[in-house]
Amino acid sequence: MTDTILKVKNVSHWFDSNRVLHNVNLDIKRGQVVALVGPSGCGKSTLLRAIVGTHPPLRGEITMRDRGEARLVTSPGRDRGIVYQRYSLFPHLTARENVAFGLMLDETGIPFRLFCRKAWKKLRKNHLEQAAEMLEKMKLGASLNKYPPEMSGGMCQRVAIAQALIMKPAALLLDEPFGALDEATREELQRILLTLYAENQTAREEGRDPPHTVVIVTHEINEAIFVSDRVVGLSQYWDWREAGETSCPGATIVYDKKAPVFSPDDERDFLSFRDQKDEILHAVFDPEFCQSYREYVALARTGSARKISNRSKR
Repeated sequence: MTDTILKVKNVSHWFDSNRVLHNVNLDIKRGQVVALVGPSGCGKSTLLRAIVGTHPPLRGEITMRDRGEARLVTSPGRDRGIVYQRYSLFPHLTARENVAFGLMLDETGIPFRLFCRKAWKKLRKNHLEQAAEMLEKMKLGASLNKYPPEMSGGMCQRVAIAQALIMKPAALLLDEPFGALDEATREELQRILLTLYAENQTAREEGRDPPHTVVIVTHEINEAIFVSDRVVGLSQYWDWREAGETSCPGATIVYDKKAPVFSPDDERDFLSFRDQKDEILHAVFDPEFCQSYREYVALARTGSARKISNRSKR
C-alpha cells in the first residue's frame, strides 16, 4: 500500500485573466513535514485552500488517502486540519472547552445532548480529558481554564493547533501560523512542530505509522528549513518558455529538496543551513534568475523522511 497521503496532480488555478498556479504536481508522504515557500503573490495560500477544499482548483485534481482509501478533494473534510495566522477561538469558551468543541460536533448531535444527558455527560468528560492532554502537549497545562482574552497571541495559537490535532487529521495544514508572533514565541511554536516530527520518528522505530503529516506555508526561509524535513518552493519566476508557453501561465514548483532535521532541543543554528537558504533565495525568490523548473526539483514526487540527528546537515 502506498504511503503517499496527499497528491496534487496537474493543478492550475486562475482568477479571470490573473494566472496564479500552473501545472502544480506534489506528492506528500505520511509523516513528512513539508514547508511551502515562495514570493508574495505566487499562490501559496491558493494552493493550501485548494488542499483544504474551500477553493477547488479550476484544472487538475487533489486526492487524500486516509486509512487506505483515496478520495478526491472537493470540499473541507475531517482528514485535513487547518490553522490560520489569525486563529479563530470562541472567546466565551475556555482553552479546554475550545479544544474539545470539535470532538463534540463530530461525535454528537443536538438531540443526543438534549435527550441522552447521562451518556452525554460521560462523553463530555472524556472529551475534556482528551483536550487537557492535548493542551499539556502544547505546554498549556496551567492554562486549561483560561479564556482567549486572558491568553497571549502565542498561547491562543497553541490552542488553535491543539484544536486541529485533537481531531487526528491525516494532514495538518498551517497557513503562516506564526507570522504575527514575536521572535521568542515563534521559536517556542517552531519547537512544538519539531516535537511532532520526533513523535513520527518514535512511531517509525516502533513499527507504527507516523501520526503527523504537516504542510506549513511560511514566508520565513529559516523557519521553513528549521521545522521541516522537506522544502518546496513555489514561484512565478521560472523559464516558462521551456514549457512551450508564450507568457507566464502562473507559479509552479521550482524547488523541492530535503532539509536538515533537528530535534526539539537543538540550537537554532542558522549558519548550519546557510547554503540551502541561499539556494532557495536564488532559485525561488530571484526574479532575475528564471531557471528551468526542473533544475532544483530533487525530490519531485519521491520525497522520503529522514531520521533525526543532532544538527544534521544536507
